[in-house]
Amino acid sequence: MKKTINIKEYNYELPEERIAQFPLTDRSSSKLLICNKGNISETIFSNVVDFIPDDSFLIFNNTKVINARMFFKKATGAKIEIFCLEPSGIGVEKAFAQTDECEWNCLVGNASKWRNEILEKRFLLNCKESILFAEKAGSTEDSLVIKFKWDGGYSFSDVMHATGSTPLPPYIKRLAEESDCDRYQTVFAEVEGSVAAPTAGLHFTDDVLSNLKNKNITYDFLTLNVGAGTFKPMKTDNVYEHRMHKESFSVNKRFINNLLKSIDKTKVAVGTTSVRTIESLYWLGVLPDKISKNNFELEQWEVYDYTDKDLPEAKTAVENLLEYMEKYNMNTIEGSTSLMIVPDYKFIFTDVIITNFHLPSSTLLMLVSAYLGDGWKKVYDYALKNDFRFLSYGDSSILIR
Repeated sequence: MKKTINIKEYNYELPEERIAQFPLTDRSSSKLLICNKGNISETIFSNVVDFIPDDSFLIFNNTKVINARMFFKKATGAKIEIFCLEPSGIGVEKAFAQTDECEWNCLVGNASKWRNEILEKRFLLNCKESILFAEKAGSTEDSLVIKFKWDGGYSFSDVMHATGSTPLPPYIKRLAEESDCDRYQTVFAEVEGSVAAPTAGLHFTDDVLSNLKNKNITYDFLTLNVGAGTFKPMKTDNVYEHRMHKESFSVNKRFINNLLKSIDKTKVAVGTTSVRTIESLYWLGVLPDKISKNNFELEQWEVYDYTDKDLPEAKTAVENLLEYMEKYNMNTIEGSTSLMIVPDYKFIFTDVIITNFHLPSSTLLMLVSAYLGDGWKKVYDYALKNDFRFLSYGDSSILIR
């Protein structure tokens, strides 16, 4: 494991006009860059199935973006923005089920204008007017803890839908529009909890999914709740001094069984979030202090001490997870990962990656570099010279080593 990686080696010039501000009308009409063993070509995304080997296993993230951005107005007229990151002290599912109050870790815009008063926001739900109250309840290292209260007996999930808006990334320089409610979700989004979309999945349509089945390509879903930390810039020159954000995930027994059945197939991870989750699953299945202690949390660097040692095969990790689930009659494993994938990481489950184009000097670009090596520069140079659209609403790529 290297002790120094200079983030400046993973920088490139991204003109602002290349950052997609709106999605294309047709999801699958976006451009697709194919990097196949170093050879680069392009097509449109609807043809992606032509570049996925027969009998592959695709892994999707079915997380659903929540209306995490709320705007309150003080009596003075000052506007306060509250961006909900994650529940404080309880899981996402439990937080959404609350019917009177809950606390969330939040980023607050214009915080200097908000002292200790309780903010109010009126909203309509089921043709009935209600009020959402927000007050400061504490702080963490990176956020404020905000207590929300409301009446009417509605779930917080319903309240957030009624009062919040789509949390577009900071590099999309506009307010969210009604169309973003649909387009900033994948067609298979199901499990609420993310404040950012797993953007590689945005290009898939029902027709593309049908084409996968017609080619005998199977797929299944895991859930990783994408946090705002995915946009957090690296502020240190040395990558190893960057603190990676933690994200929660869940996988059910069906997925684990399908992963075991596909252990010798080509495994295609749709998006960096899917990569981080399936790679984390390997380590959670083989590290001695994980399953034995019911500890499904993976820290940022802990796996790198093992990469040069004789580790169990991928199949063993999956079998260990299944054995644990059956022993305790569990249908789902829930955990969290802070795994940061950097050059020299040895990929276990990831054979092919489908992903968008990422910010310069970002953890996501580091992951692509870990997979492609210096080949990432050739890919991004081609994309820049051939009018590809970048970032969340931009074009896509399929990367085959």
